[in-house]
Amino acid sequence: MHQKKLLAVLIAALASPAFASFDLIATGDLTGSSAGSFADLSGLTGTLENGAAANLLGGLGSGLAWAGGNTFIALPDRGPNAVSYNAAVDNTTSYIPRLQTITMSLNASPAGSFTLTPTLTSTTLLYSTTALTYGSGAGLGVGNGAPARNTADKFYFSGRSDNFDATKNSLNPNNARLDPESIRVSNDGKSVFVSDEYGPYVYQFDRSTGARIKSFALPSELAVSRLSPIGQNEIDGNATGRVANKGMEGLAITPDGKTLVGIVQAPLKQDTNGNVRIVTIDIASGTTKQFAYKLSTGSGVSDIVAINDHEFLVDERDGKGLGDNSTAKVKQLFKIDITGAQDVSGLSGDLSSKAVTKSAAPILDLVAKLTAAGVSAKDIPAKIEGVSFGQDIVVGGQTRHTLYIANDNDFVSTVTDSNHPAGIANPNKFYVFSFTDADLPGYQAQQISAVPEPETYAMLLAGLGIIGVSARRRAKRG
Repeated sequence: MHQKKLLAVLIAALASPAFASFDLIATGDLTGSSAGSFADLSGLTGTLENGAAANLLGGLGSGLAWAGGNTFIALPDRGPNAVSYNAAVDNTTSYIPRLQTITMSLNASPAGSFTLTPTLTSTTLLYSTTALTYGSGAGLGVGNGAPARNTADKFYFSGRSDNFDATKNSLNPNNARLDPESIRVSNDGKSVFVSDEYGPYVYQFDRSTGARIKSFALPSELAVSRLSPIGQNEIDGNATGRVANKGMEGLAITPDGKTLVGIVQAPLKQDTNGNVRIVTIDIASGTTKQFAYKLSTGSGVSDIVAINDHEFLVDERDGKGLGDNSTAKVKQLFKIDITGAQDVSGLSGDLSSKAVTKSAAPILDLVAKLTAAGVSAKDIPAKIEGVSFGQDIVVGGQTRHTLYIANDNDFVSTVTDSNHPAGIANPNKFYVFSFTDADLPGYQAQQISAVPEPETYAMLLAGLGIIGVSARRRAKRG
């Protein structure tokens, strides 16, 4: 990675009296925690079925959500399955989905440039208080799919692809399999909303404990009726519904905290001509609507983030770049407006004429920005999947907003391929862009209430006096 050249470009850009829209101001890597290199803070020990550590830190850019201040929550997907292990379960393991709480220290230097230091502060495992369905492993060459950490009142979700009830369709919320892909924080700061590819599902979890609070009923059009632990078999065995491994890839929450807006990665089996589904969910009532989004140059969508209650940025990308042994081409954010768009619930086929309004050109072209900063297109991560607005900053007396973008490194810390025969680091990476109101008219920041970090909840037992001291100390540090 051309770090010196990148730093020089960033300093020159920030020293310029005129800012271009969406300036790249900092990059940062997260390669470990206080528990060790590429280890998270779950406290899990031992290894998964494929030999990977149960506490392996990776995949952080599958989903990224701002939690207020300099706190973000990163969301790994179903776990380390990029290395061949057992094709009968799509190389998946009993990896437990988890929330990774990160402090993003974005600091200005005397020279006017910025540095980003991501620090993992806690890991929260996701579970259900009611029983879930796990695969027996019979005939698949693997053991039971239930995580060993399960207790009488905690049933942990898992990345294992066979953890489902074959007698019901894929929207069954009692299935233990979960492939999280996007996350947003509630306005009160106490819970998170997570979207998934397996169901697809949209669940609400308690942010401090990881317990599932609520399951939202999604439209039946998204379901597949014939389930299989092998994704390709699910694709071949269903004429309608989401395509395996391309379910609810993105999730937004409107700034008022009242509406969730999910987006499916690829067209449903019954849809054609590059149209993917957007699903809005009224959080209070659970009422849903569906809209169509027409792809431009990307092969799919990886995330969506709310500008306001009707406009959104959509992360459209291909799968090219570092990790794919190819050259990155399409990593673009488009602006859409759902105002006046037709509800396509109950419709199928070519939905192009009903698609939401979309900017003719991308609002942000990540490949163009990074290559201009001296990063080779071969070194740009293939899976740019996490998008989140962040805290405001002040530069030269001017308030600027921030946009954070993260990659999913598939839990693979080093890539060795024909593009990089000597090997190249493939960390969890974060890119920070700054912009003004003029760059993104109508932008409204989500107002998230401050809550104690997950690890401080244990202090509740120690009394209100201790909590007050802790809160005052955090406030002083902030």
